[in-house]
Amino acid sequence: MSKSALIILAPGAEEMEFTIAADVLRRAGITVTVAGLTGSEPVKGSRDIYIVPDKSLKQAVDAQPYDVVVLPGGLGGSNAMCDSQAIGDLLRAQESAGRLIAAICAAPTALAKHGIATGKSLTSYPAMKPQLIDKYCYVDDKNVVQDGNLITSRGPGTAFEFALKISEQLAGAEKAKEVAKGLLLTFNE
Repeated sequence: MSKSALIILAPGAEEMEFTIAADVLRRAGITVTVAGLTGSEPVKGSRDIYIVPDKSLKQAVDAQPYDVVVLPGGLGGSNAMCDSQAIGDLLRAQESAGRLIAAICAAPTALAKHGIATGKSLTSYPAMKPQLIDKYCYVDDKNVVQDGNLITSRGPGTAFEFALKISEQLAGAEKAKEVAKGLLLTFNE
């Protein structure tokens, strides 16, 4: 049975983090649904690139559960997720069910805003650290941090490592290595 991922696409999302996550997870055989935070119309990212979601967040939530919920960063997108009650509800349901939550760059601030994974180890884009150190065990020296069902990463340059770690958790280490090899990347478990 195929594993499933829900990737949230909010206005101002970092395009690389979104695209790399969606692409790598699909290469690993994971069914990816892209949900637009504000609807199903095209979403303008942080670098003025428009991406079309598969469906609205409401439609996606109605079709859950998902094995992982992925939050791409980008300051605008992260702020929009912080302000969204629907994101808070989705993350709380995901956490209480023991399913994976993955956030990269500025997106861990949405976890903090909604009270998700408090006390766990995580990382983020360095400028976000002051917003996270009071609620989490902040890790400065790793590109990707996994603590139980939480996976976090630092930014656009770590997006492949982030997506491969999610792939490893859902599709297995061999599949993640196979995907990495096809992308001419090295995957270290």
